[in-house]
Amino acid sequence: MKYLWAYSIPSVGLLGIYCSGVWMYAALVFSFVIIPILELLLPIDADNYSESVVEERLKNKLFDILLYLNVPLVYGILFYSLHKVTSSSLTQSELIGMTLSVGIILGSNGINVAHELGHRTSFLEKMLGKILLIPSHYTHFFIEHNHGHHLHVSTPEDPSTAKYNQNLYSYWFQTVVGTYKKAWKIQRKLNEVEYRSFFSIKNDMFWFTIIQASYLVAIYFFFGFNGFLFATCAGIVGFLLLETINYIEHYGLKRNLLPSGRYERVSEKHSWNSNHVLGRIMLYELTRHSDHHYKSQKKYQILEYHDVSPQLPFGYPTSMVLSFIPPLWFGIMNKRIPSEMR
Repeated sequence: MKYLWAYSIPSVGLLGIYCSGVWMYAALVFSFVIIPILELLLPIDADNYSESVVEERLKNKLFDILLYLNVPLVYGILFYSLHKVTSSSLTQSELIGMTLSVGIILGSNGINVAHELGHRTSFLEKMLGKILLIPSHYTHFFIEHNHGHHLHVSTPEDPSTAKYNQNLYSYWFQTVVGTYKKAWKIQRKLNEVEYRSFFSIKNDMFWFTIIQASYLVAIYFFFGFNGFLFATCAGIVGFLLLETINYIEHYGLKRNLLPSGRYERVSEKHSWNSNHVLGRIMLYELTRHSDHHYKSQKKYQILEYHDVSPQLPFGYPTSMVLSFIPPLWFGIMNKRIPSEMR
């Protein structure tokens, strides 16, 4: 039941939007001020589960239901916010606060959950994952992440891996443009291998484009230009939040090129890990990212800690705050990167 804490960001954000005024910034303050402070005070938990507990947790469907509930939660908050944009006279400050808060929710409970569901094998779970990507304009993430990022992580071929001494802001441009282009490249290759027509129902990138455009057109039709502008900007905040997480997950780490011309296999060493308890449960164990890349099919509730994995000095929320200040980030992180992996 500890994973109910994953609903705290959308709950705080919804309450702030309802109260209006300065409370519109509640999700922002909660995510990047209160949580980092709490993470400094709370213990670090590096324990792994026994085999019997792992088996028990895999059988418990509640872990899956907790993910599924994010679909009505995210869309409910989004459409409530759109209604407020069109039916209330909001100040510019309130609009900015609400855009940031909803964007954070789209990133934490939208894309993050979509990431977990995108690795599942069932059609329903994959479909729910795709649905959660729509409000952040990032449906192409489904293709690029599963067929590109996991294959090329920590190599120059991966636009989602931040280079040593690369600041967050140049990385945003690299990854946002690069992942979209790479998603189309991957889709074209998949089409060729399976002899698909461009208009095939299995050409995800074609249909993703139609769906994304239809989503924004529908927003404009029902909520006007203000609603369209709000939804567009909130989605941008959402995917930039995701890419900030990607930045801290792989910053400066690279796989070595072997004499054969191939890169060494992905291991527990090629992602930054964090055992800070609050970030772990609020992000559905995303912070145990080293194990996720080592065995990408493992469900979030059984991800493990490996002592060979590079460790972040802080939890994900705190690390994200630090990444916004490049000199501070470099000063803390560069000395932690093994010289052979730079």
